[in-house]
Amino acid sequence: MSPVLWQRLEGAGLGLGGLLVAALASPGWGVPAWLAILLAPDLSMLGYLAGPRAGAAVYNLIHLYALPFLLAAAGVALGSTGLIAGGGLWLAHIGIDRALGYGLKRPTGFRDTHIWVASAAKAE
Repeated sequence: MSPVLWQRLEGAGLGLGGLLVAALASPGWGVPAWLAILLAPDLSMLGYLAGPRAGAAVYNLIHLYALPFLLAAAGVALGSTGLIAGGGLWLAHIGIDRALGYGLKRPTGFRDTHIWVASAAKAE
C-alpha cells in the first residue's frame, strides 16, 4: 500500500476519532454549532490574501494535529466539555481533510500540498 493511502487511512481514523471525542464530551450544542466548529479551520485560507507564503503558514498552523489535541487536553484539565468537543471537532476536520487528500500547503501555491504538488503535475 502506498504511503499516501496510509496517510489517508490515518486521516480517516483521526476524523472518526475526533467526532467520537466530540460526541462523548456532549456539550449540548445543536447541529448548526457542530457544523460551524467543524468547518471553522478552513477560515485559515484567508491567510492567502497576504500571499502564498503567509497563506501556507497560517493554513498549516491551523491544520496541525497537535493544536486540537492541546485544546482537548486543556478541556480535560479544566473540566470543560466545550473545549474537549471543540478539540475533537477540530481534529475531525483535519483528519477528514487528510482522508480526502488535502494536505499541508507548500508556499508555492494553495493546490501544492505535502501529498500532491499540482504545479509538478501541470509540468508533466
